[in-house]
Amino acid sequence: MILKKKNKFSIKAKNSSWSFGNKVPIKFNEHIKKSVPFYDESHKLIANLSDFFVQENSTIYDIGSSTGTFLNNIYKRHNNKKLKLIGIEKVPEMIKEAKKRSAHKSIKYLKKDIEKIDLKKSDMIVSCFTIQFIKQKTRQQIINKIYKSLNWGGGFIMFEKIRGSDARFQDIFTLIYNDFKLMNGFSEKEILNKSRSLKGVREPFSDFGNRSMLKRAGFKDITTVFQWACFKGYLSIK
Repeated sequence: MILKKKNKFSIKAKNSSWSFGNKVPIKFNEHIKKSVPFYDESHKLIANLSDFFVQENSTIYDIGSSTGTFLNNIYKRHNNKKLKLIGIEKVPEMIKEAKKRSAHKSIKYLKKDIEKIDLKKSDMIVSCFTIQFIKQKTRQQIINKIYKSLNWGGGFIMFEKIRGSDARFQDIFTLIYNDFKLMNGFSEKEILNKSRSLKGVREPFSDFGNRSMLKRAGFKDITTVFQWACFKGYLSIK
């Protein structure tokens, strides 16, 4: 038996029309914590991993920075260092919300599409559940750009929702994830509507697909730092 509680952070969207704009940023942080397993813990893990890459005068990018959770965490953890913290976010409403929550004015946000921006040399780049929303035909180019941007020894941390390696595993992932959302207060109708809204908008790869993409870009040192069923975190070092 699954116990339900009313979910006051529900976000509505129509078929194949998911967007991170409009009123989504206001509810985003509360919503994603109920939608993504161990979301807060994942960010704490990434902050801990940053100790191995962040140095004095480092440039750190957050691709798809949304409300700035990662950049705020990095600033607070390394506030004894002079850093360039840059969030790349194409949704203006997200940037507006992020600036309200910014830990320091040194955190900069660029209202640009990652496909259209040149990355400067950096020591760390993070992408939390963003690559899966990039068109498949340009996804490899983005990962290539990330690899090229990193200094030697720099780290790329990528957290993604993944597909199962075959139909049976995909069914297991889907059912377990649906149970997770039900336990967090989402109704069956809300779960179905969210899935329908993401059709053609979010296209996750399998673990094999993600690793192959990273290797094609040039990464040779790749490891898993987190996994909960269909949610996985990778650390790749140049």
